[in-house]
Amino acid sequence: MADLVTTISETCTLNGSLRGSVNSLTTAGVNDVFERIVTCTASVTTTVAVFDTLPSTSAGAIDVDRTRYVRVTNLETAVDIELAVQTTTSSYTVTVRAGGSHVLYSGDVIALGQVGAPSFGTMLNLASLQVKPTTAVTARVEVFVGVE
Repeated sequence: MADLVTTISETCTLNGSLRGSVNSLTTAGVNDVFERIVTCTASVTTTVAVFDTLPSTSAGAIDVDRTRYVRVTNLETAVDIELAVQTTTSSYTVTVRAGGSHVLYSGDVIALGQVGAPSFGTMLNLASLQVKPTTAVTARVEVFVGVE
């Protein structure tokens, strides 16, 4: 069992003054990690991670109830990607710019995609992460998941 420490640091020198902050979060009790670099072909949707109630439920599944940290990083320097966060019945999609990351801090009751006004308190479990480059260029992404 280990502690997973994540740190976000921003620095910006504006008008000669240093601005920004450093924030760290420790997630205790991590027993497993899933880490991979995936080449995502241009114009194709690539599933980079699958989540389910048990790893034995589907091929390559990560235990959604024990997931405590998820990061998808776009390793490219000039290509943006679209990242679809698929839940059990909905999804939301975000653009992750070149070099950027998208982070989630759980796998269960984590997200809800919908049209219109937000609905709080009705979150769903993570089912998969899917990536598609925004241009006709192949992109590499890194996926890191910490599981208790």
